[in-house]
Amino acid sequence: MDLKDILPQDGPPLNQVNKYIKKYKNDLIVIKYGGNVLIDRKVFNNFITDLFILNKLGLSTVVVHGGGPRIKRELEKSNIQSKFIKGLRVTDKSIINIVESVLIDFNDDIVQSLNKKGSKGISLHTKNNNIIKVIPESKELGFVGIPTEVDNKKILNILEQNKVPIVSPLGLDKENQTYNINGDTAAMAIAKSLKARRLLLMTNVDGVLDKEKKLIEEISSLEILQMIKDEIITEGMIPKINACLDSVNNGVTAVGIINGTKQHSCLWEIFSDKGSGTLIRK
Repeated sequence: MDLKDILPQDGPPLNQVNKYIKKYKNDLIVIKYGGNVLIDRKVFNNFITDLFILNKLGLSTVVVHGGGPRIKRELEKSNIQSKFIKGLRVTDKSIINIVESVLIDFNDDIVQSLNKKGSKGISLHTKNNNIIKVIPESKELGFVGIPTEVDNKKILNILEQNKVPIVSPLGLDKENQTYNINGDTAAMAIAKSLKARRLLLMTNVDGVLDKEKKLIEEISSLEILQMIKDEIITEGMIPKINACLDSVNNGVTAVGIINGTKQHSCLWEIFSDKGSGTLIRK
């Protein structure tokens, strides 16, 4: 297999790619493809290309997708107003049905696009091979779940066949009721359960920025906590950062926050010395 035939010209340098393929050969990478990155089809196709390349190079990759903007669009069509508590959508009976169908549609879209490209994606969600068991997060949030258990066996089985598990952030409770899970929380639960080498959170920002709004390439848990204290990291970024910290403190080697709207950001993050976003280590 000639790397030159597989890698894009605007991707990371060949000599670095070789080194990192060896490094990740027996490890797992979990990628959370964030809701806000999903809207632009060009960005979507770029992500599918990166996934295909990772798969062709023999890396074991698990994808967890979001779907916030698509859910919002469907709820608006049904004239349903969303309420949020601490960044999480309050999810009643009518909302959970819409959320579930939107996320499963999107899951199918990723799988079909990947299959067209030449890699085999496998859907994992509440209607097909559910892998996440949940308990309710709180009464006022309704059908929003916290993962309690991840079925590693199902995921590893798919990876062993050199296929790509595509996971919707949904889970079932012990009564088989569907719950919506925050995408970062779902990705983190899977990454921790699998003791992944990397968890990549793809968003529409470059990573963690310092006071001067410059990108921080690498940072430790302690430094991050200080930034939250100093209110340099605020609002929507806080749950994301908490997910990162929880991951690195529970078996995930490092978490990268990267900008999914940039060309081949996944490849640059995994296969280059400088990476493409912020790397968070313990």
